[in-house]
Amino acid sequence: MTEDDAIEQLRSIRRSIDNIDAALIHLLAERFKFTQEVGLLKAEHGLPPADPARERDQIQRLRALAEESHLDPEFAEKWFNFVVAEVIHHHVEAAGMRDASPDSVN
Repeated sequence: MTEDDAIEQLRSIRRSIDNIDAALIHLLAERFKFTQEVGLLKAEHGLPPADPARERDQIQRLRALAEESHLDPEFAEKWFNFVVAEVIHHHVEAAGMRDASPDSVN
């Protein structure tokens, strides 16, 4: 393989990576649409923003999926914890907006 061939192969691989990155961003946006619905529902019914039992179950499930996919389970758990922290932040904000609403019943 020549250096030019290697450079072209590198470009091709990087295009694939860029496509996957774009798909991941779109999937995360879609995921957050659903978690926003969850946050509003929790706020409406006075449920806590976090659900530790669900989070534990999800971590176990995602670690198993990561292992099946030959991805480091620790990385999968770190990613999930990062996403959950952002989701809980949104849920807390949703609950705060509900509490600030003139229609809310305290």
